Amino acid sequence: MDRLVNTVRPYAWGSTTAIPELLGIAPTGEPQAEMWMGAHPGAPSRTERGSLNELIDADPVRELGERSAAKFGPRLPFLLKVLAAGAPLSLQAHPDLAEAQEGYAAEEAAGIPIDAPHRTYKDANHKPEMICALTPFEGLCGFRAPAEAADVIAGLGVDSLKPYVDLLYAHPEEAALREVMTALLTADPEEMAHTVAEAAAAADRLGGAHAPYATLAHHFPGDPGVIAAMLLNPVRLQPGEALYLGAGVPHAYLGGLGVEIMANSDNVLRCGLTPKHVDVPELLRVVRFEPADPAVLRPEASPTGEEVYDTPIDEFRLSRFVRPEGAAPTDLTSPTPQILLAVAGRPKAGEVTLAPGESVFVPAGESTALSGTGTVFRATVVA
Repeated sequence: MDRLVNTVRPYAWGSTTAIPELLGIAPTGEPQAEMWMGAHPGAPSRTERGSLNELIDADPVRELGERSAAKFGPRLPFLLKVLAAGAPLSLQAHPDLAEAQEGYAAEEAAGIPIDAPHRTYKDANHKPEMICALTPFEGLCGFRAPAEAADVIAGLGVDSLKPYVDLLYAHPEEAALREVMTALLTADPEEMAHTVAEAAAAADRLGGAHAPYATLAHHFPGDPGVIAAMLLNPVRLQPGEALYLGAGVPHAYLGGLGVEIMANSDNVLRCGLTPKHVDVPELLRVVRFEPADPAVLRPEASPTGEEVYDTPIDEFRLSRFVRPEGAAPTDLTSPTPQILLAVAGRPKAGEVTLAPGESVFVPAGESTALSGTGTVFRATVVA
C-alpha cells in the first residue's frame, strides 16, 4: 500500500478555500481547483517508491492485477480528483472512444505538439465521468426540452433572441437544439456580445431561475456560452448525490466541492465560458442533441456497508463507506487496483491512518482492511 502525494491544479475557476479546508491547511490565496489522484502523465501521484505511473510501467500486472491489465492494458484506467469550483467551469462535452482515437490521430498527423494551447485531443481515450457532491454542488447537465429552454430565453424579453425562441418552439426537438446551439456559437461576435449584455442585464433584474445566467455573464461578459447555457438543465446536488456524464453530454459545473472520477483522459471539448482553447466545430460534432432529465445518482447500500454509485462503464467504480464509531473492520482485498480517499474523520486503511484529503494506492491483490471512524471513497475498476 502506498500513501499518495497528490498535485493540486491551480486553474483560475478553483476555490481558494475549499481544498485547504478539506486538508486542514491554511489557504494560499491562490485558486486550488483540482487535486489529482492517479497515474495520468499530466500530474501523476507520487509515492515513496516513485511516481504512480512509473510503478505501473515497471510491473503493470503486479500493480494492476491480471484482470485489469488484460482488459484495459498496462495503465490505471481511472483518474480520481477532488474538484473545488469557486467559479463556473467551461461549457463542455467529452468524445466517445472512437471520436477520441480519431481526433488524437488527426492532431498527431498534423504535427500539433501535445502541449500546444490550441491542441484539442490530449490522448486517445474517452472521458466518461462522475461528480459526487461533498457540499451542495451546482451545475448544468444535458439539454432541456426545447420548449422549456424557449420559455427561459423568452422570459428575458430581449428582442434579438426572439429568432432562437421561435426555432425552439417550431422545430423537432433534436433539430431545434442543434440549429439553435450552432447559431449561437457561430454568430457574429460583436452582435452576440451586445445580445449577451442585454440578456445579462435582464437576468440580473429578474433573478430567480435567471440569476445563474447573470453570474455566468459576470464571469464571461459577451460570451455566447451564456445563452447556450440556457439550453441545459440546471442541477443542484446535495452531499452524497452524484451525476454521471457520458460521451456527448454538454455540461458545466458552477460551484461546490466534490469527488470526481473519470476514465484516465484529459480530453475536453469546450465551446464557451472559458479562457482556454475553444473548438466549436469539434464540440458540435460530438454533442448528442438529445433532451433528457439529468440522472441524479444516490448510492446503493450493500451488506458490508459499502455504498456503490452504479454507472454503465467499467473503467471506474466509485463507492463510499460512512463508518460510525465502533464499526467492525471491512475487508477491501480485491483483484483490481484501488485508491482510497478519506474525506472525514480519521479512518485507517490497513495500518495507514488517513486524515481528510489523504489517500492511498492499494495494488491488486494486496490484503487490506478499512477500520476506524470516518468517510472514505473507494475507486477501482470493473474487471
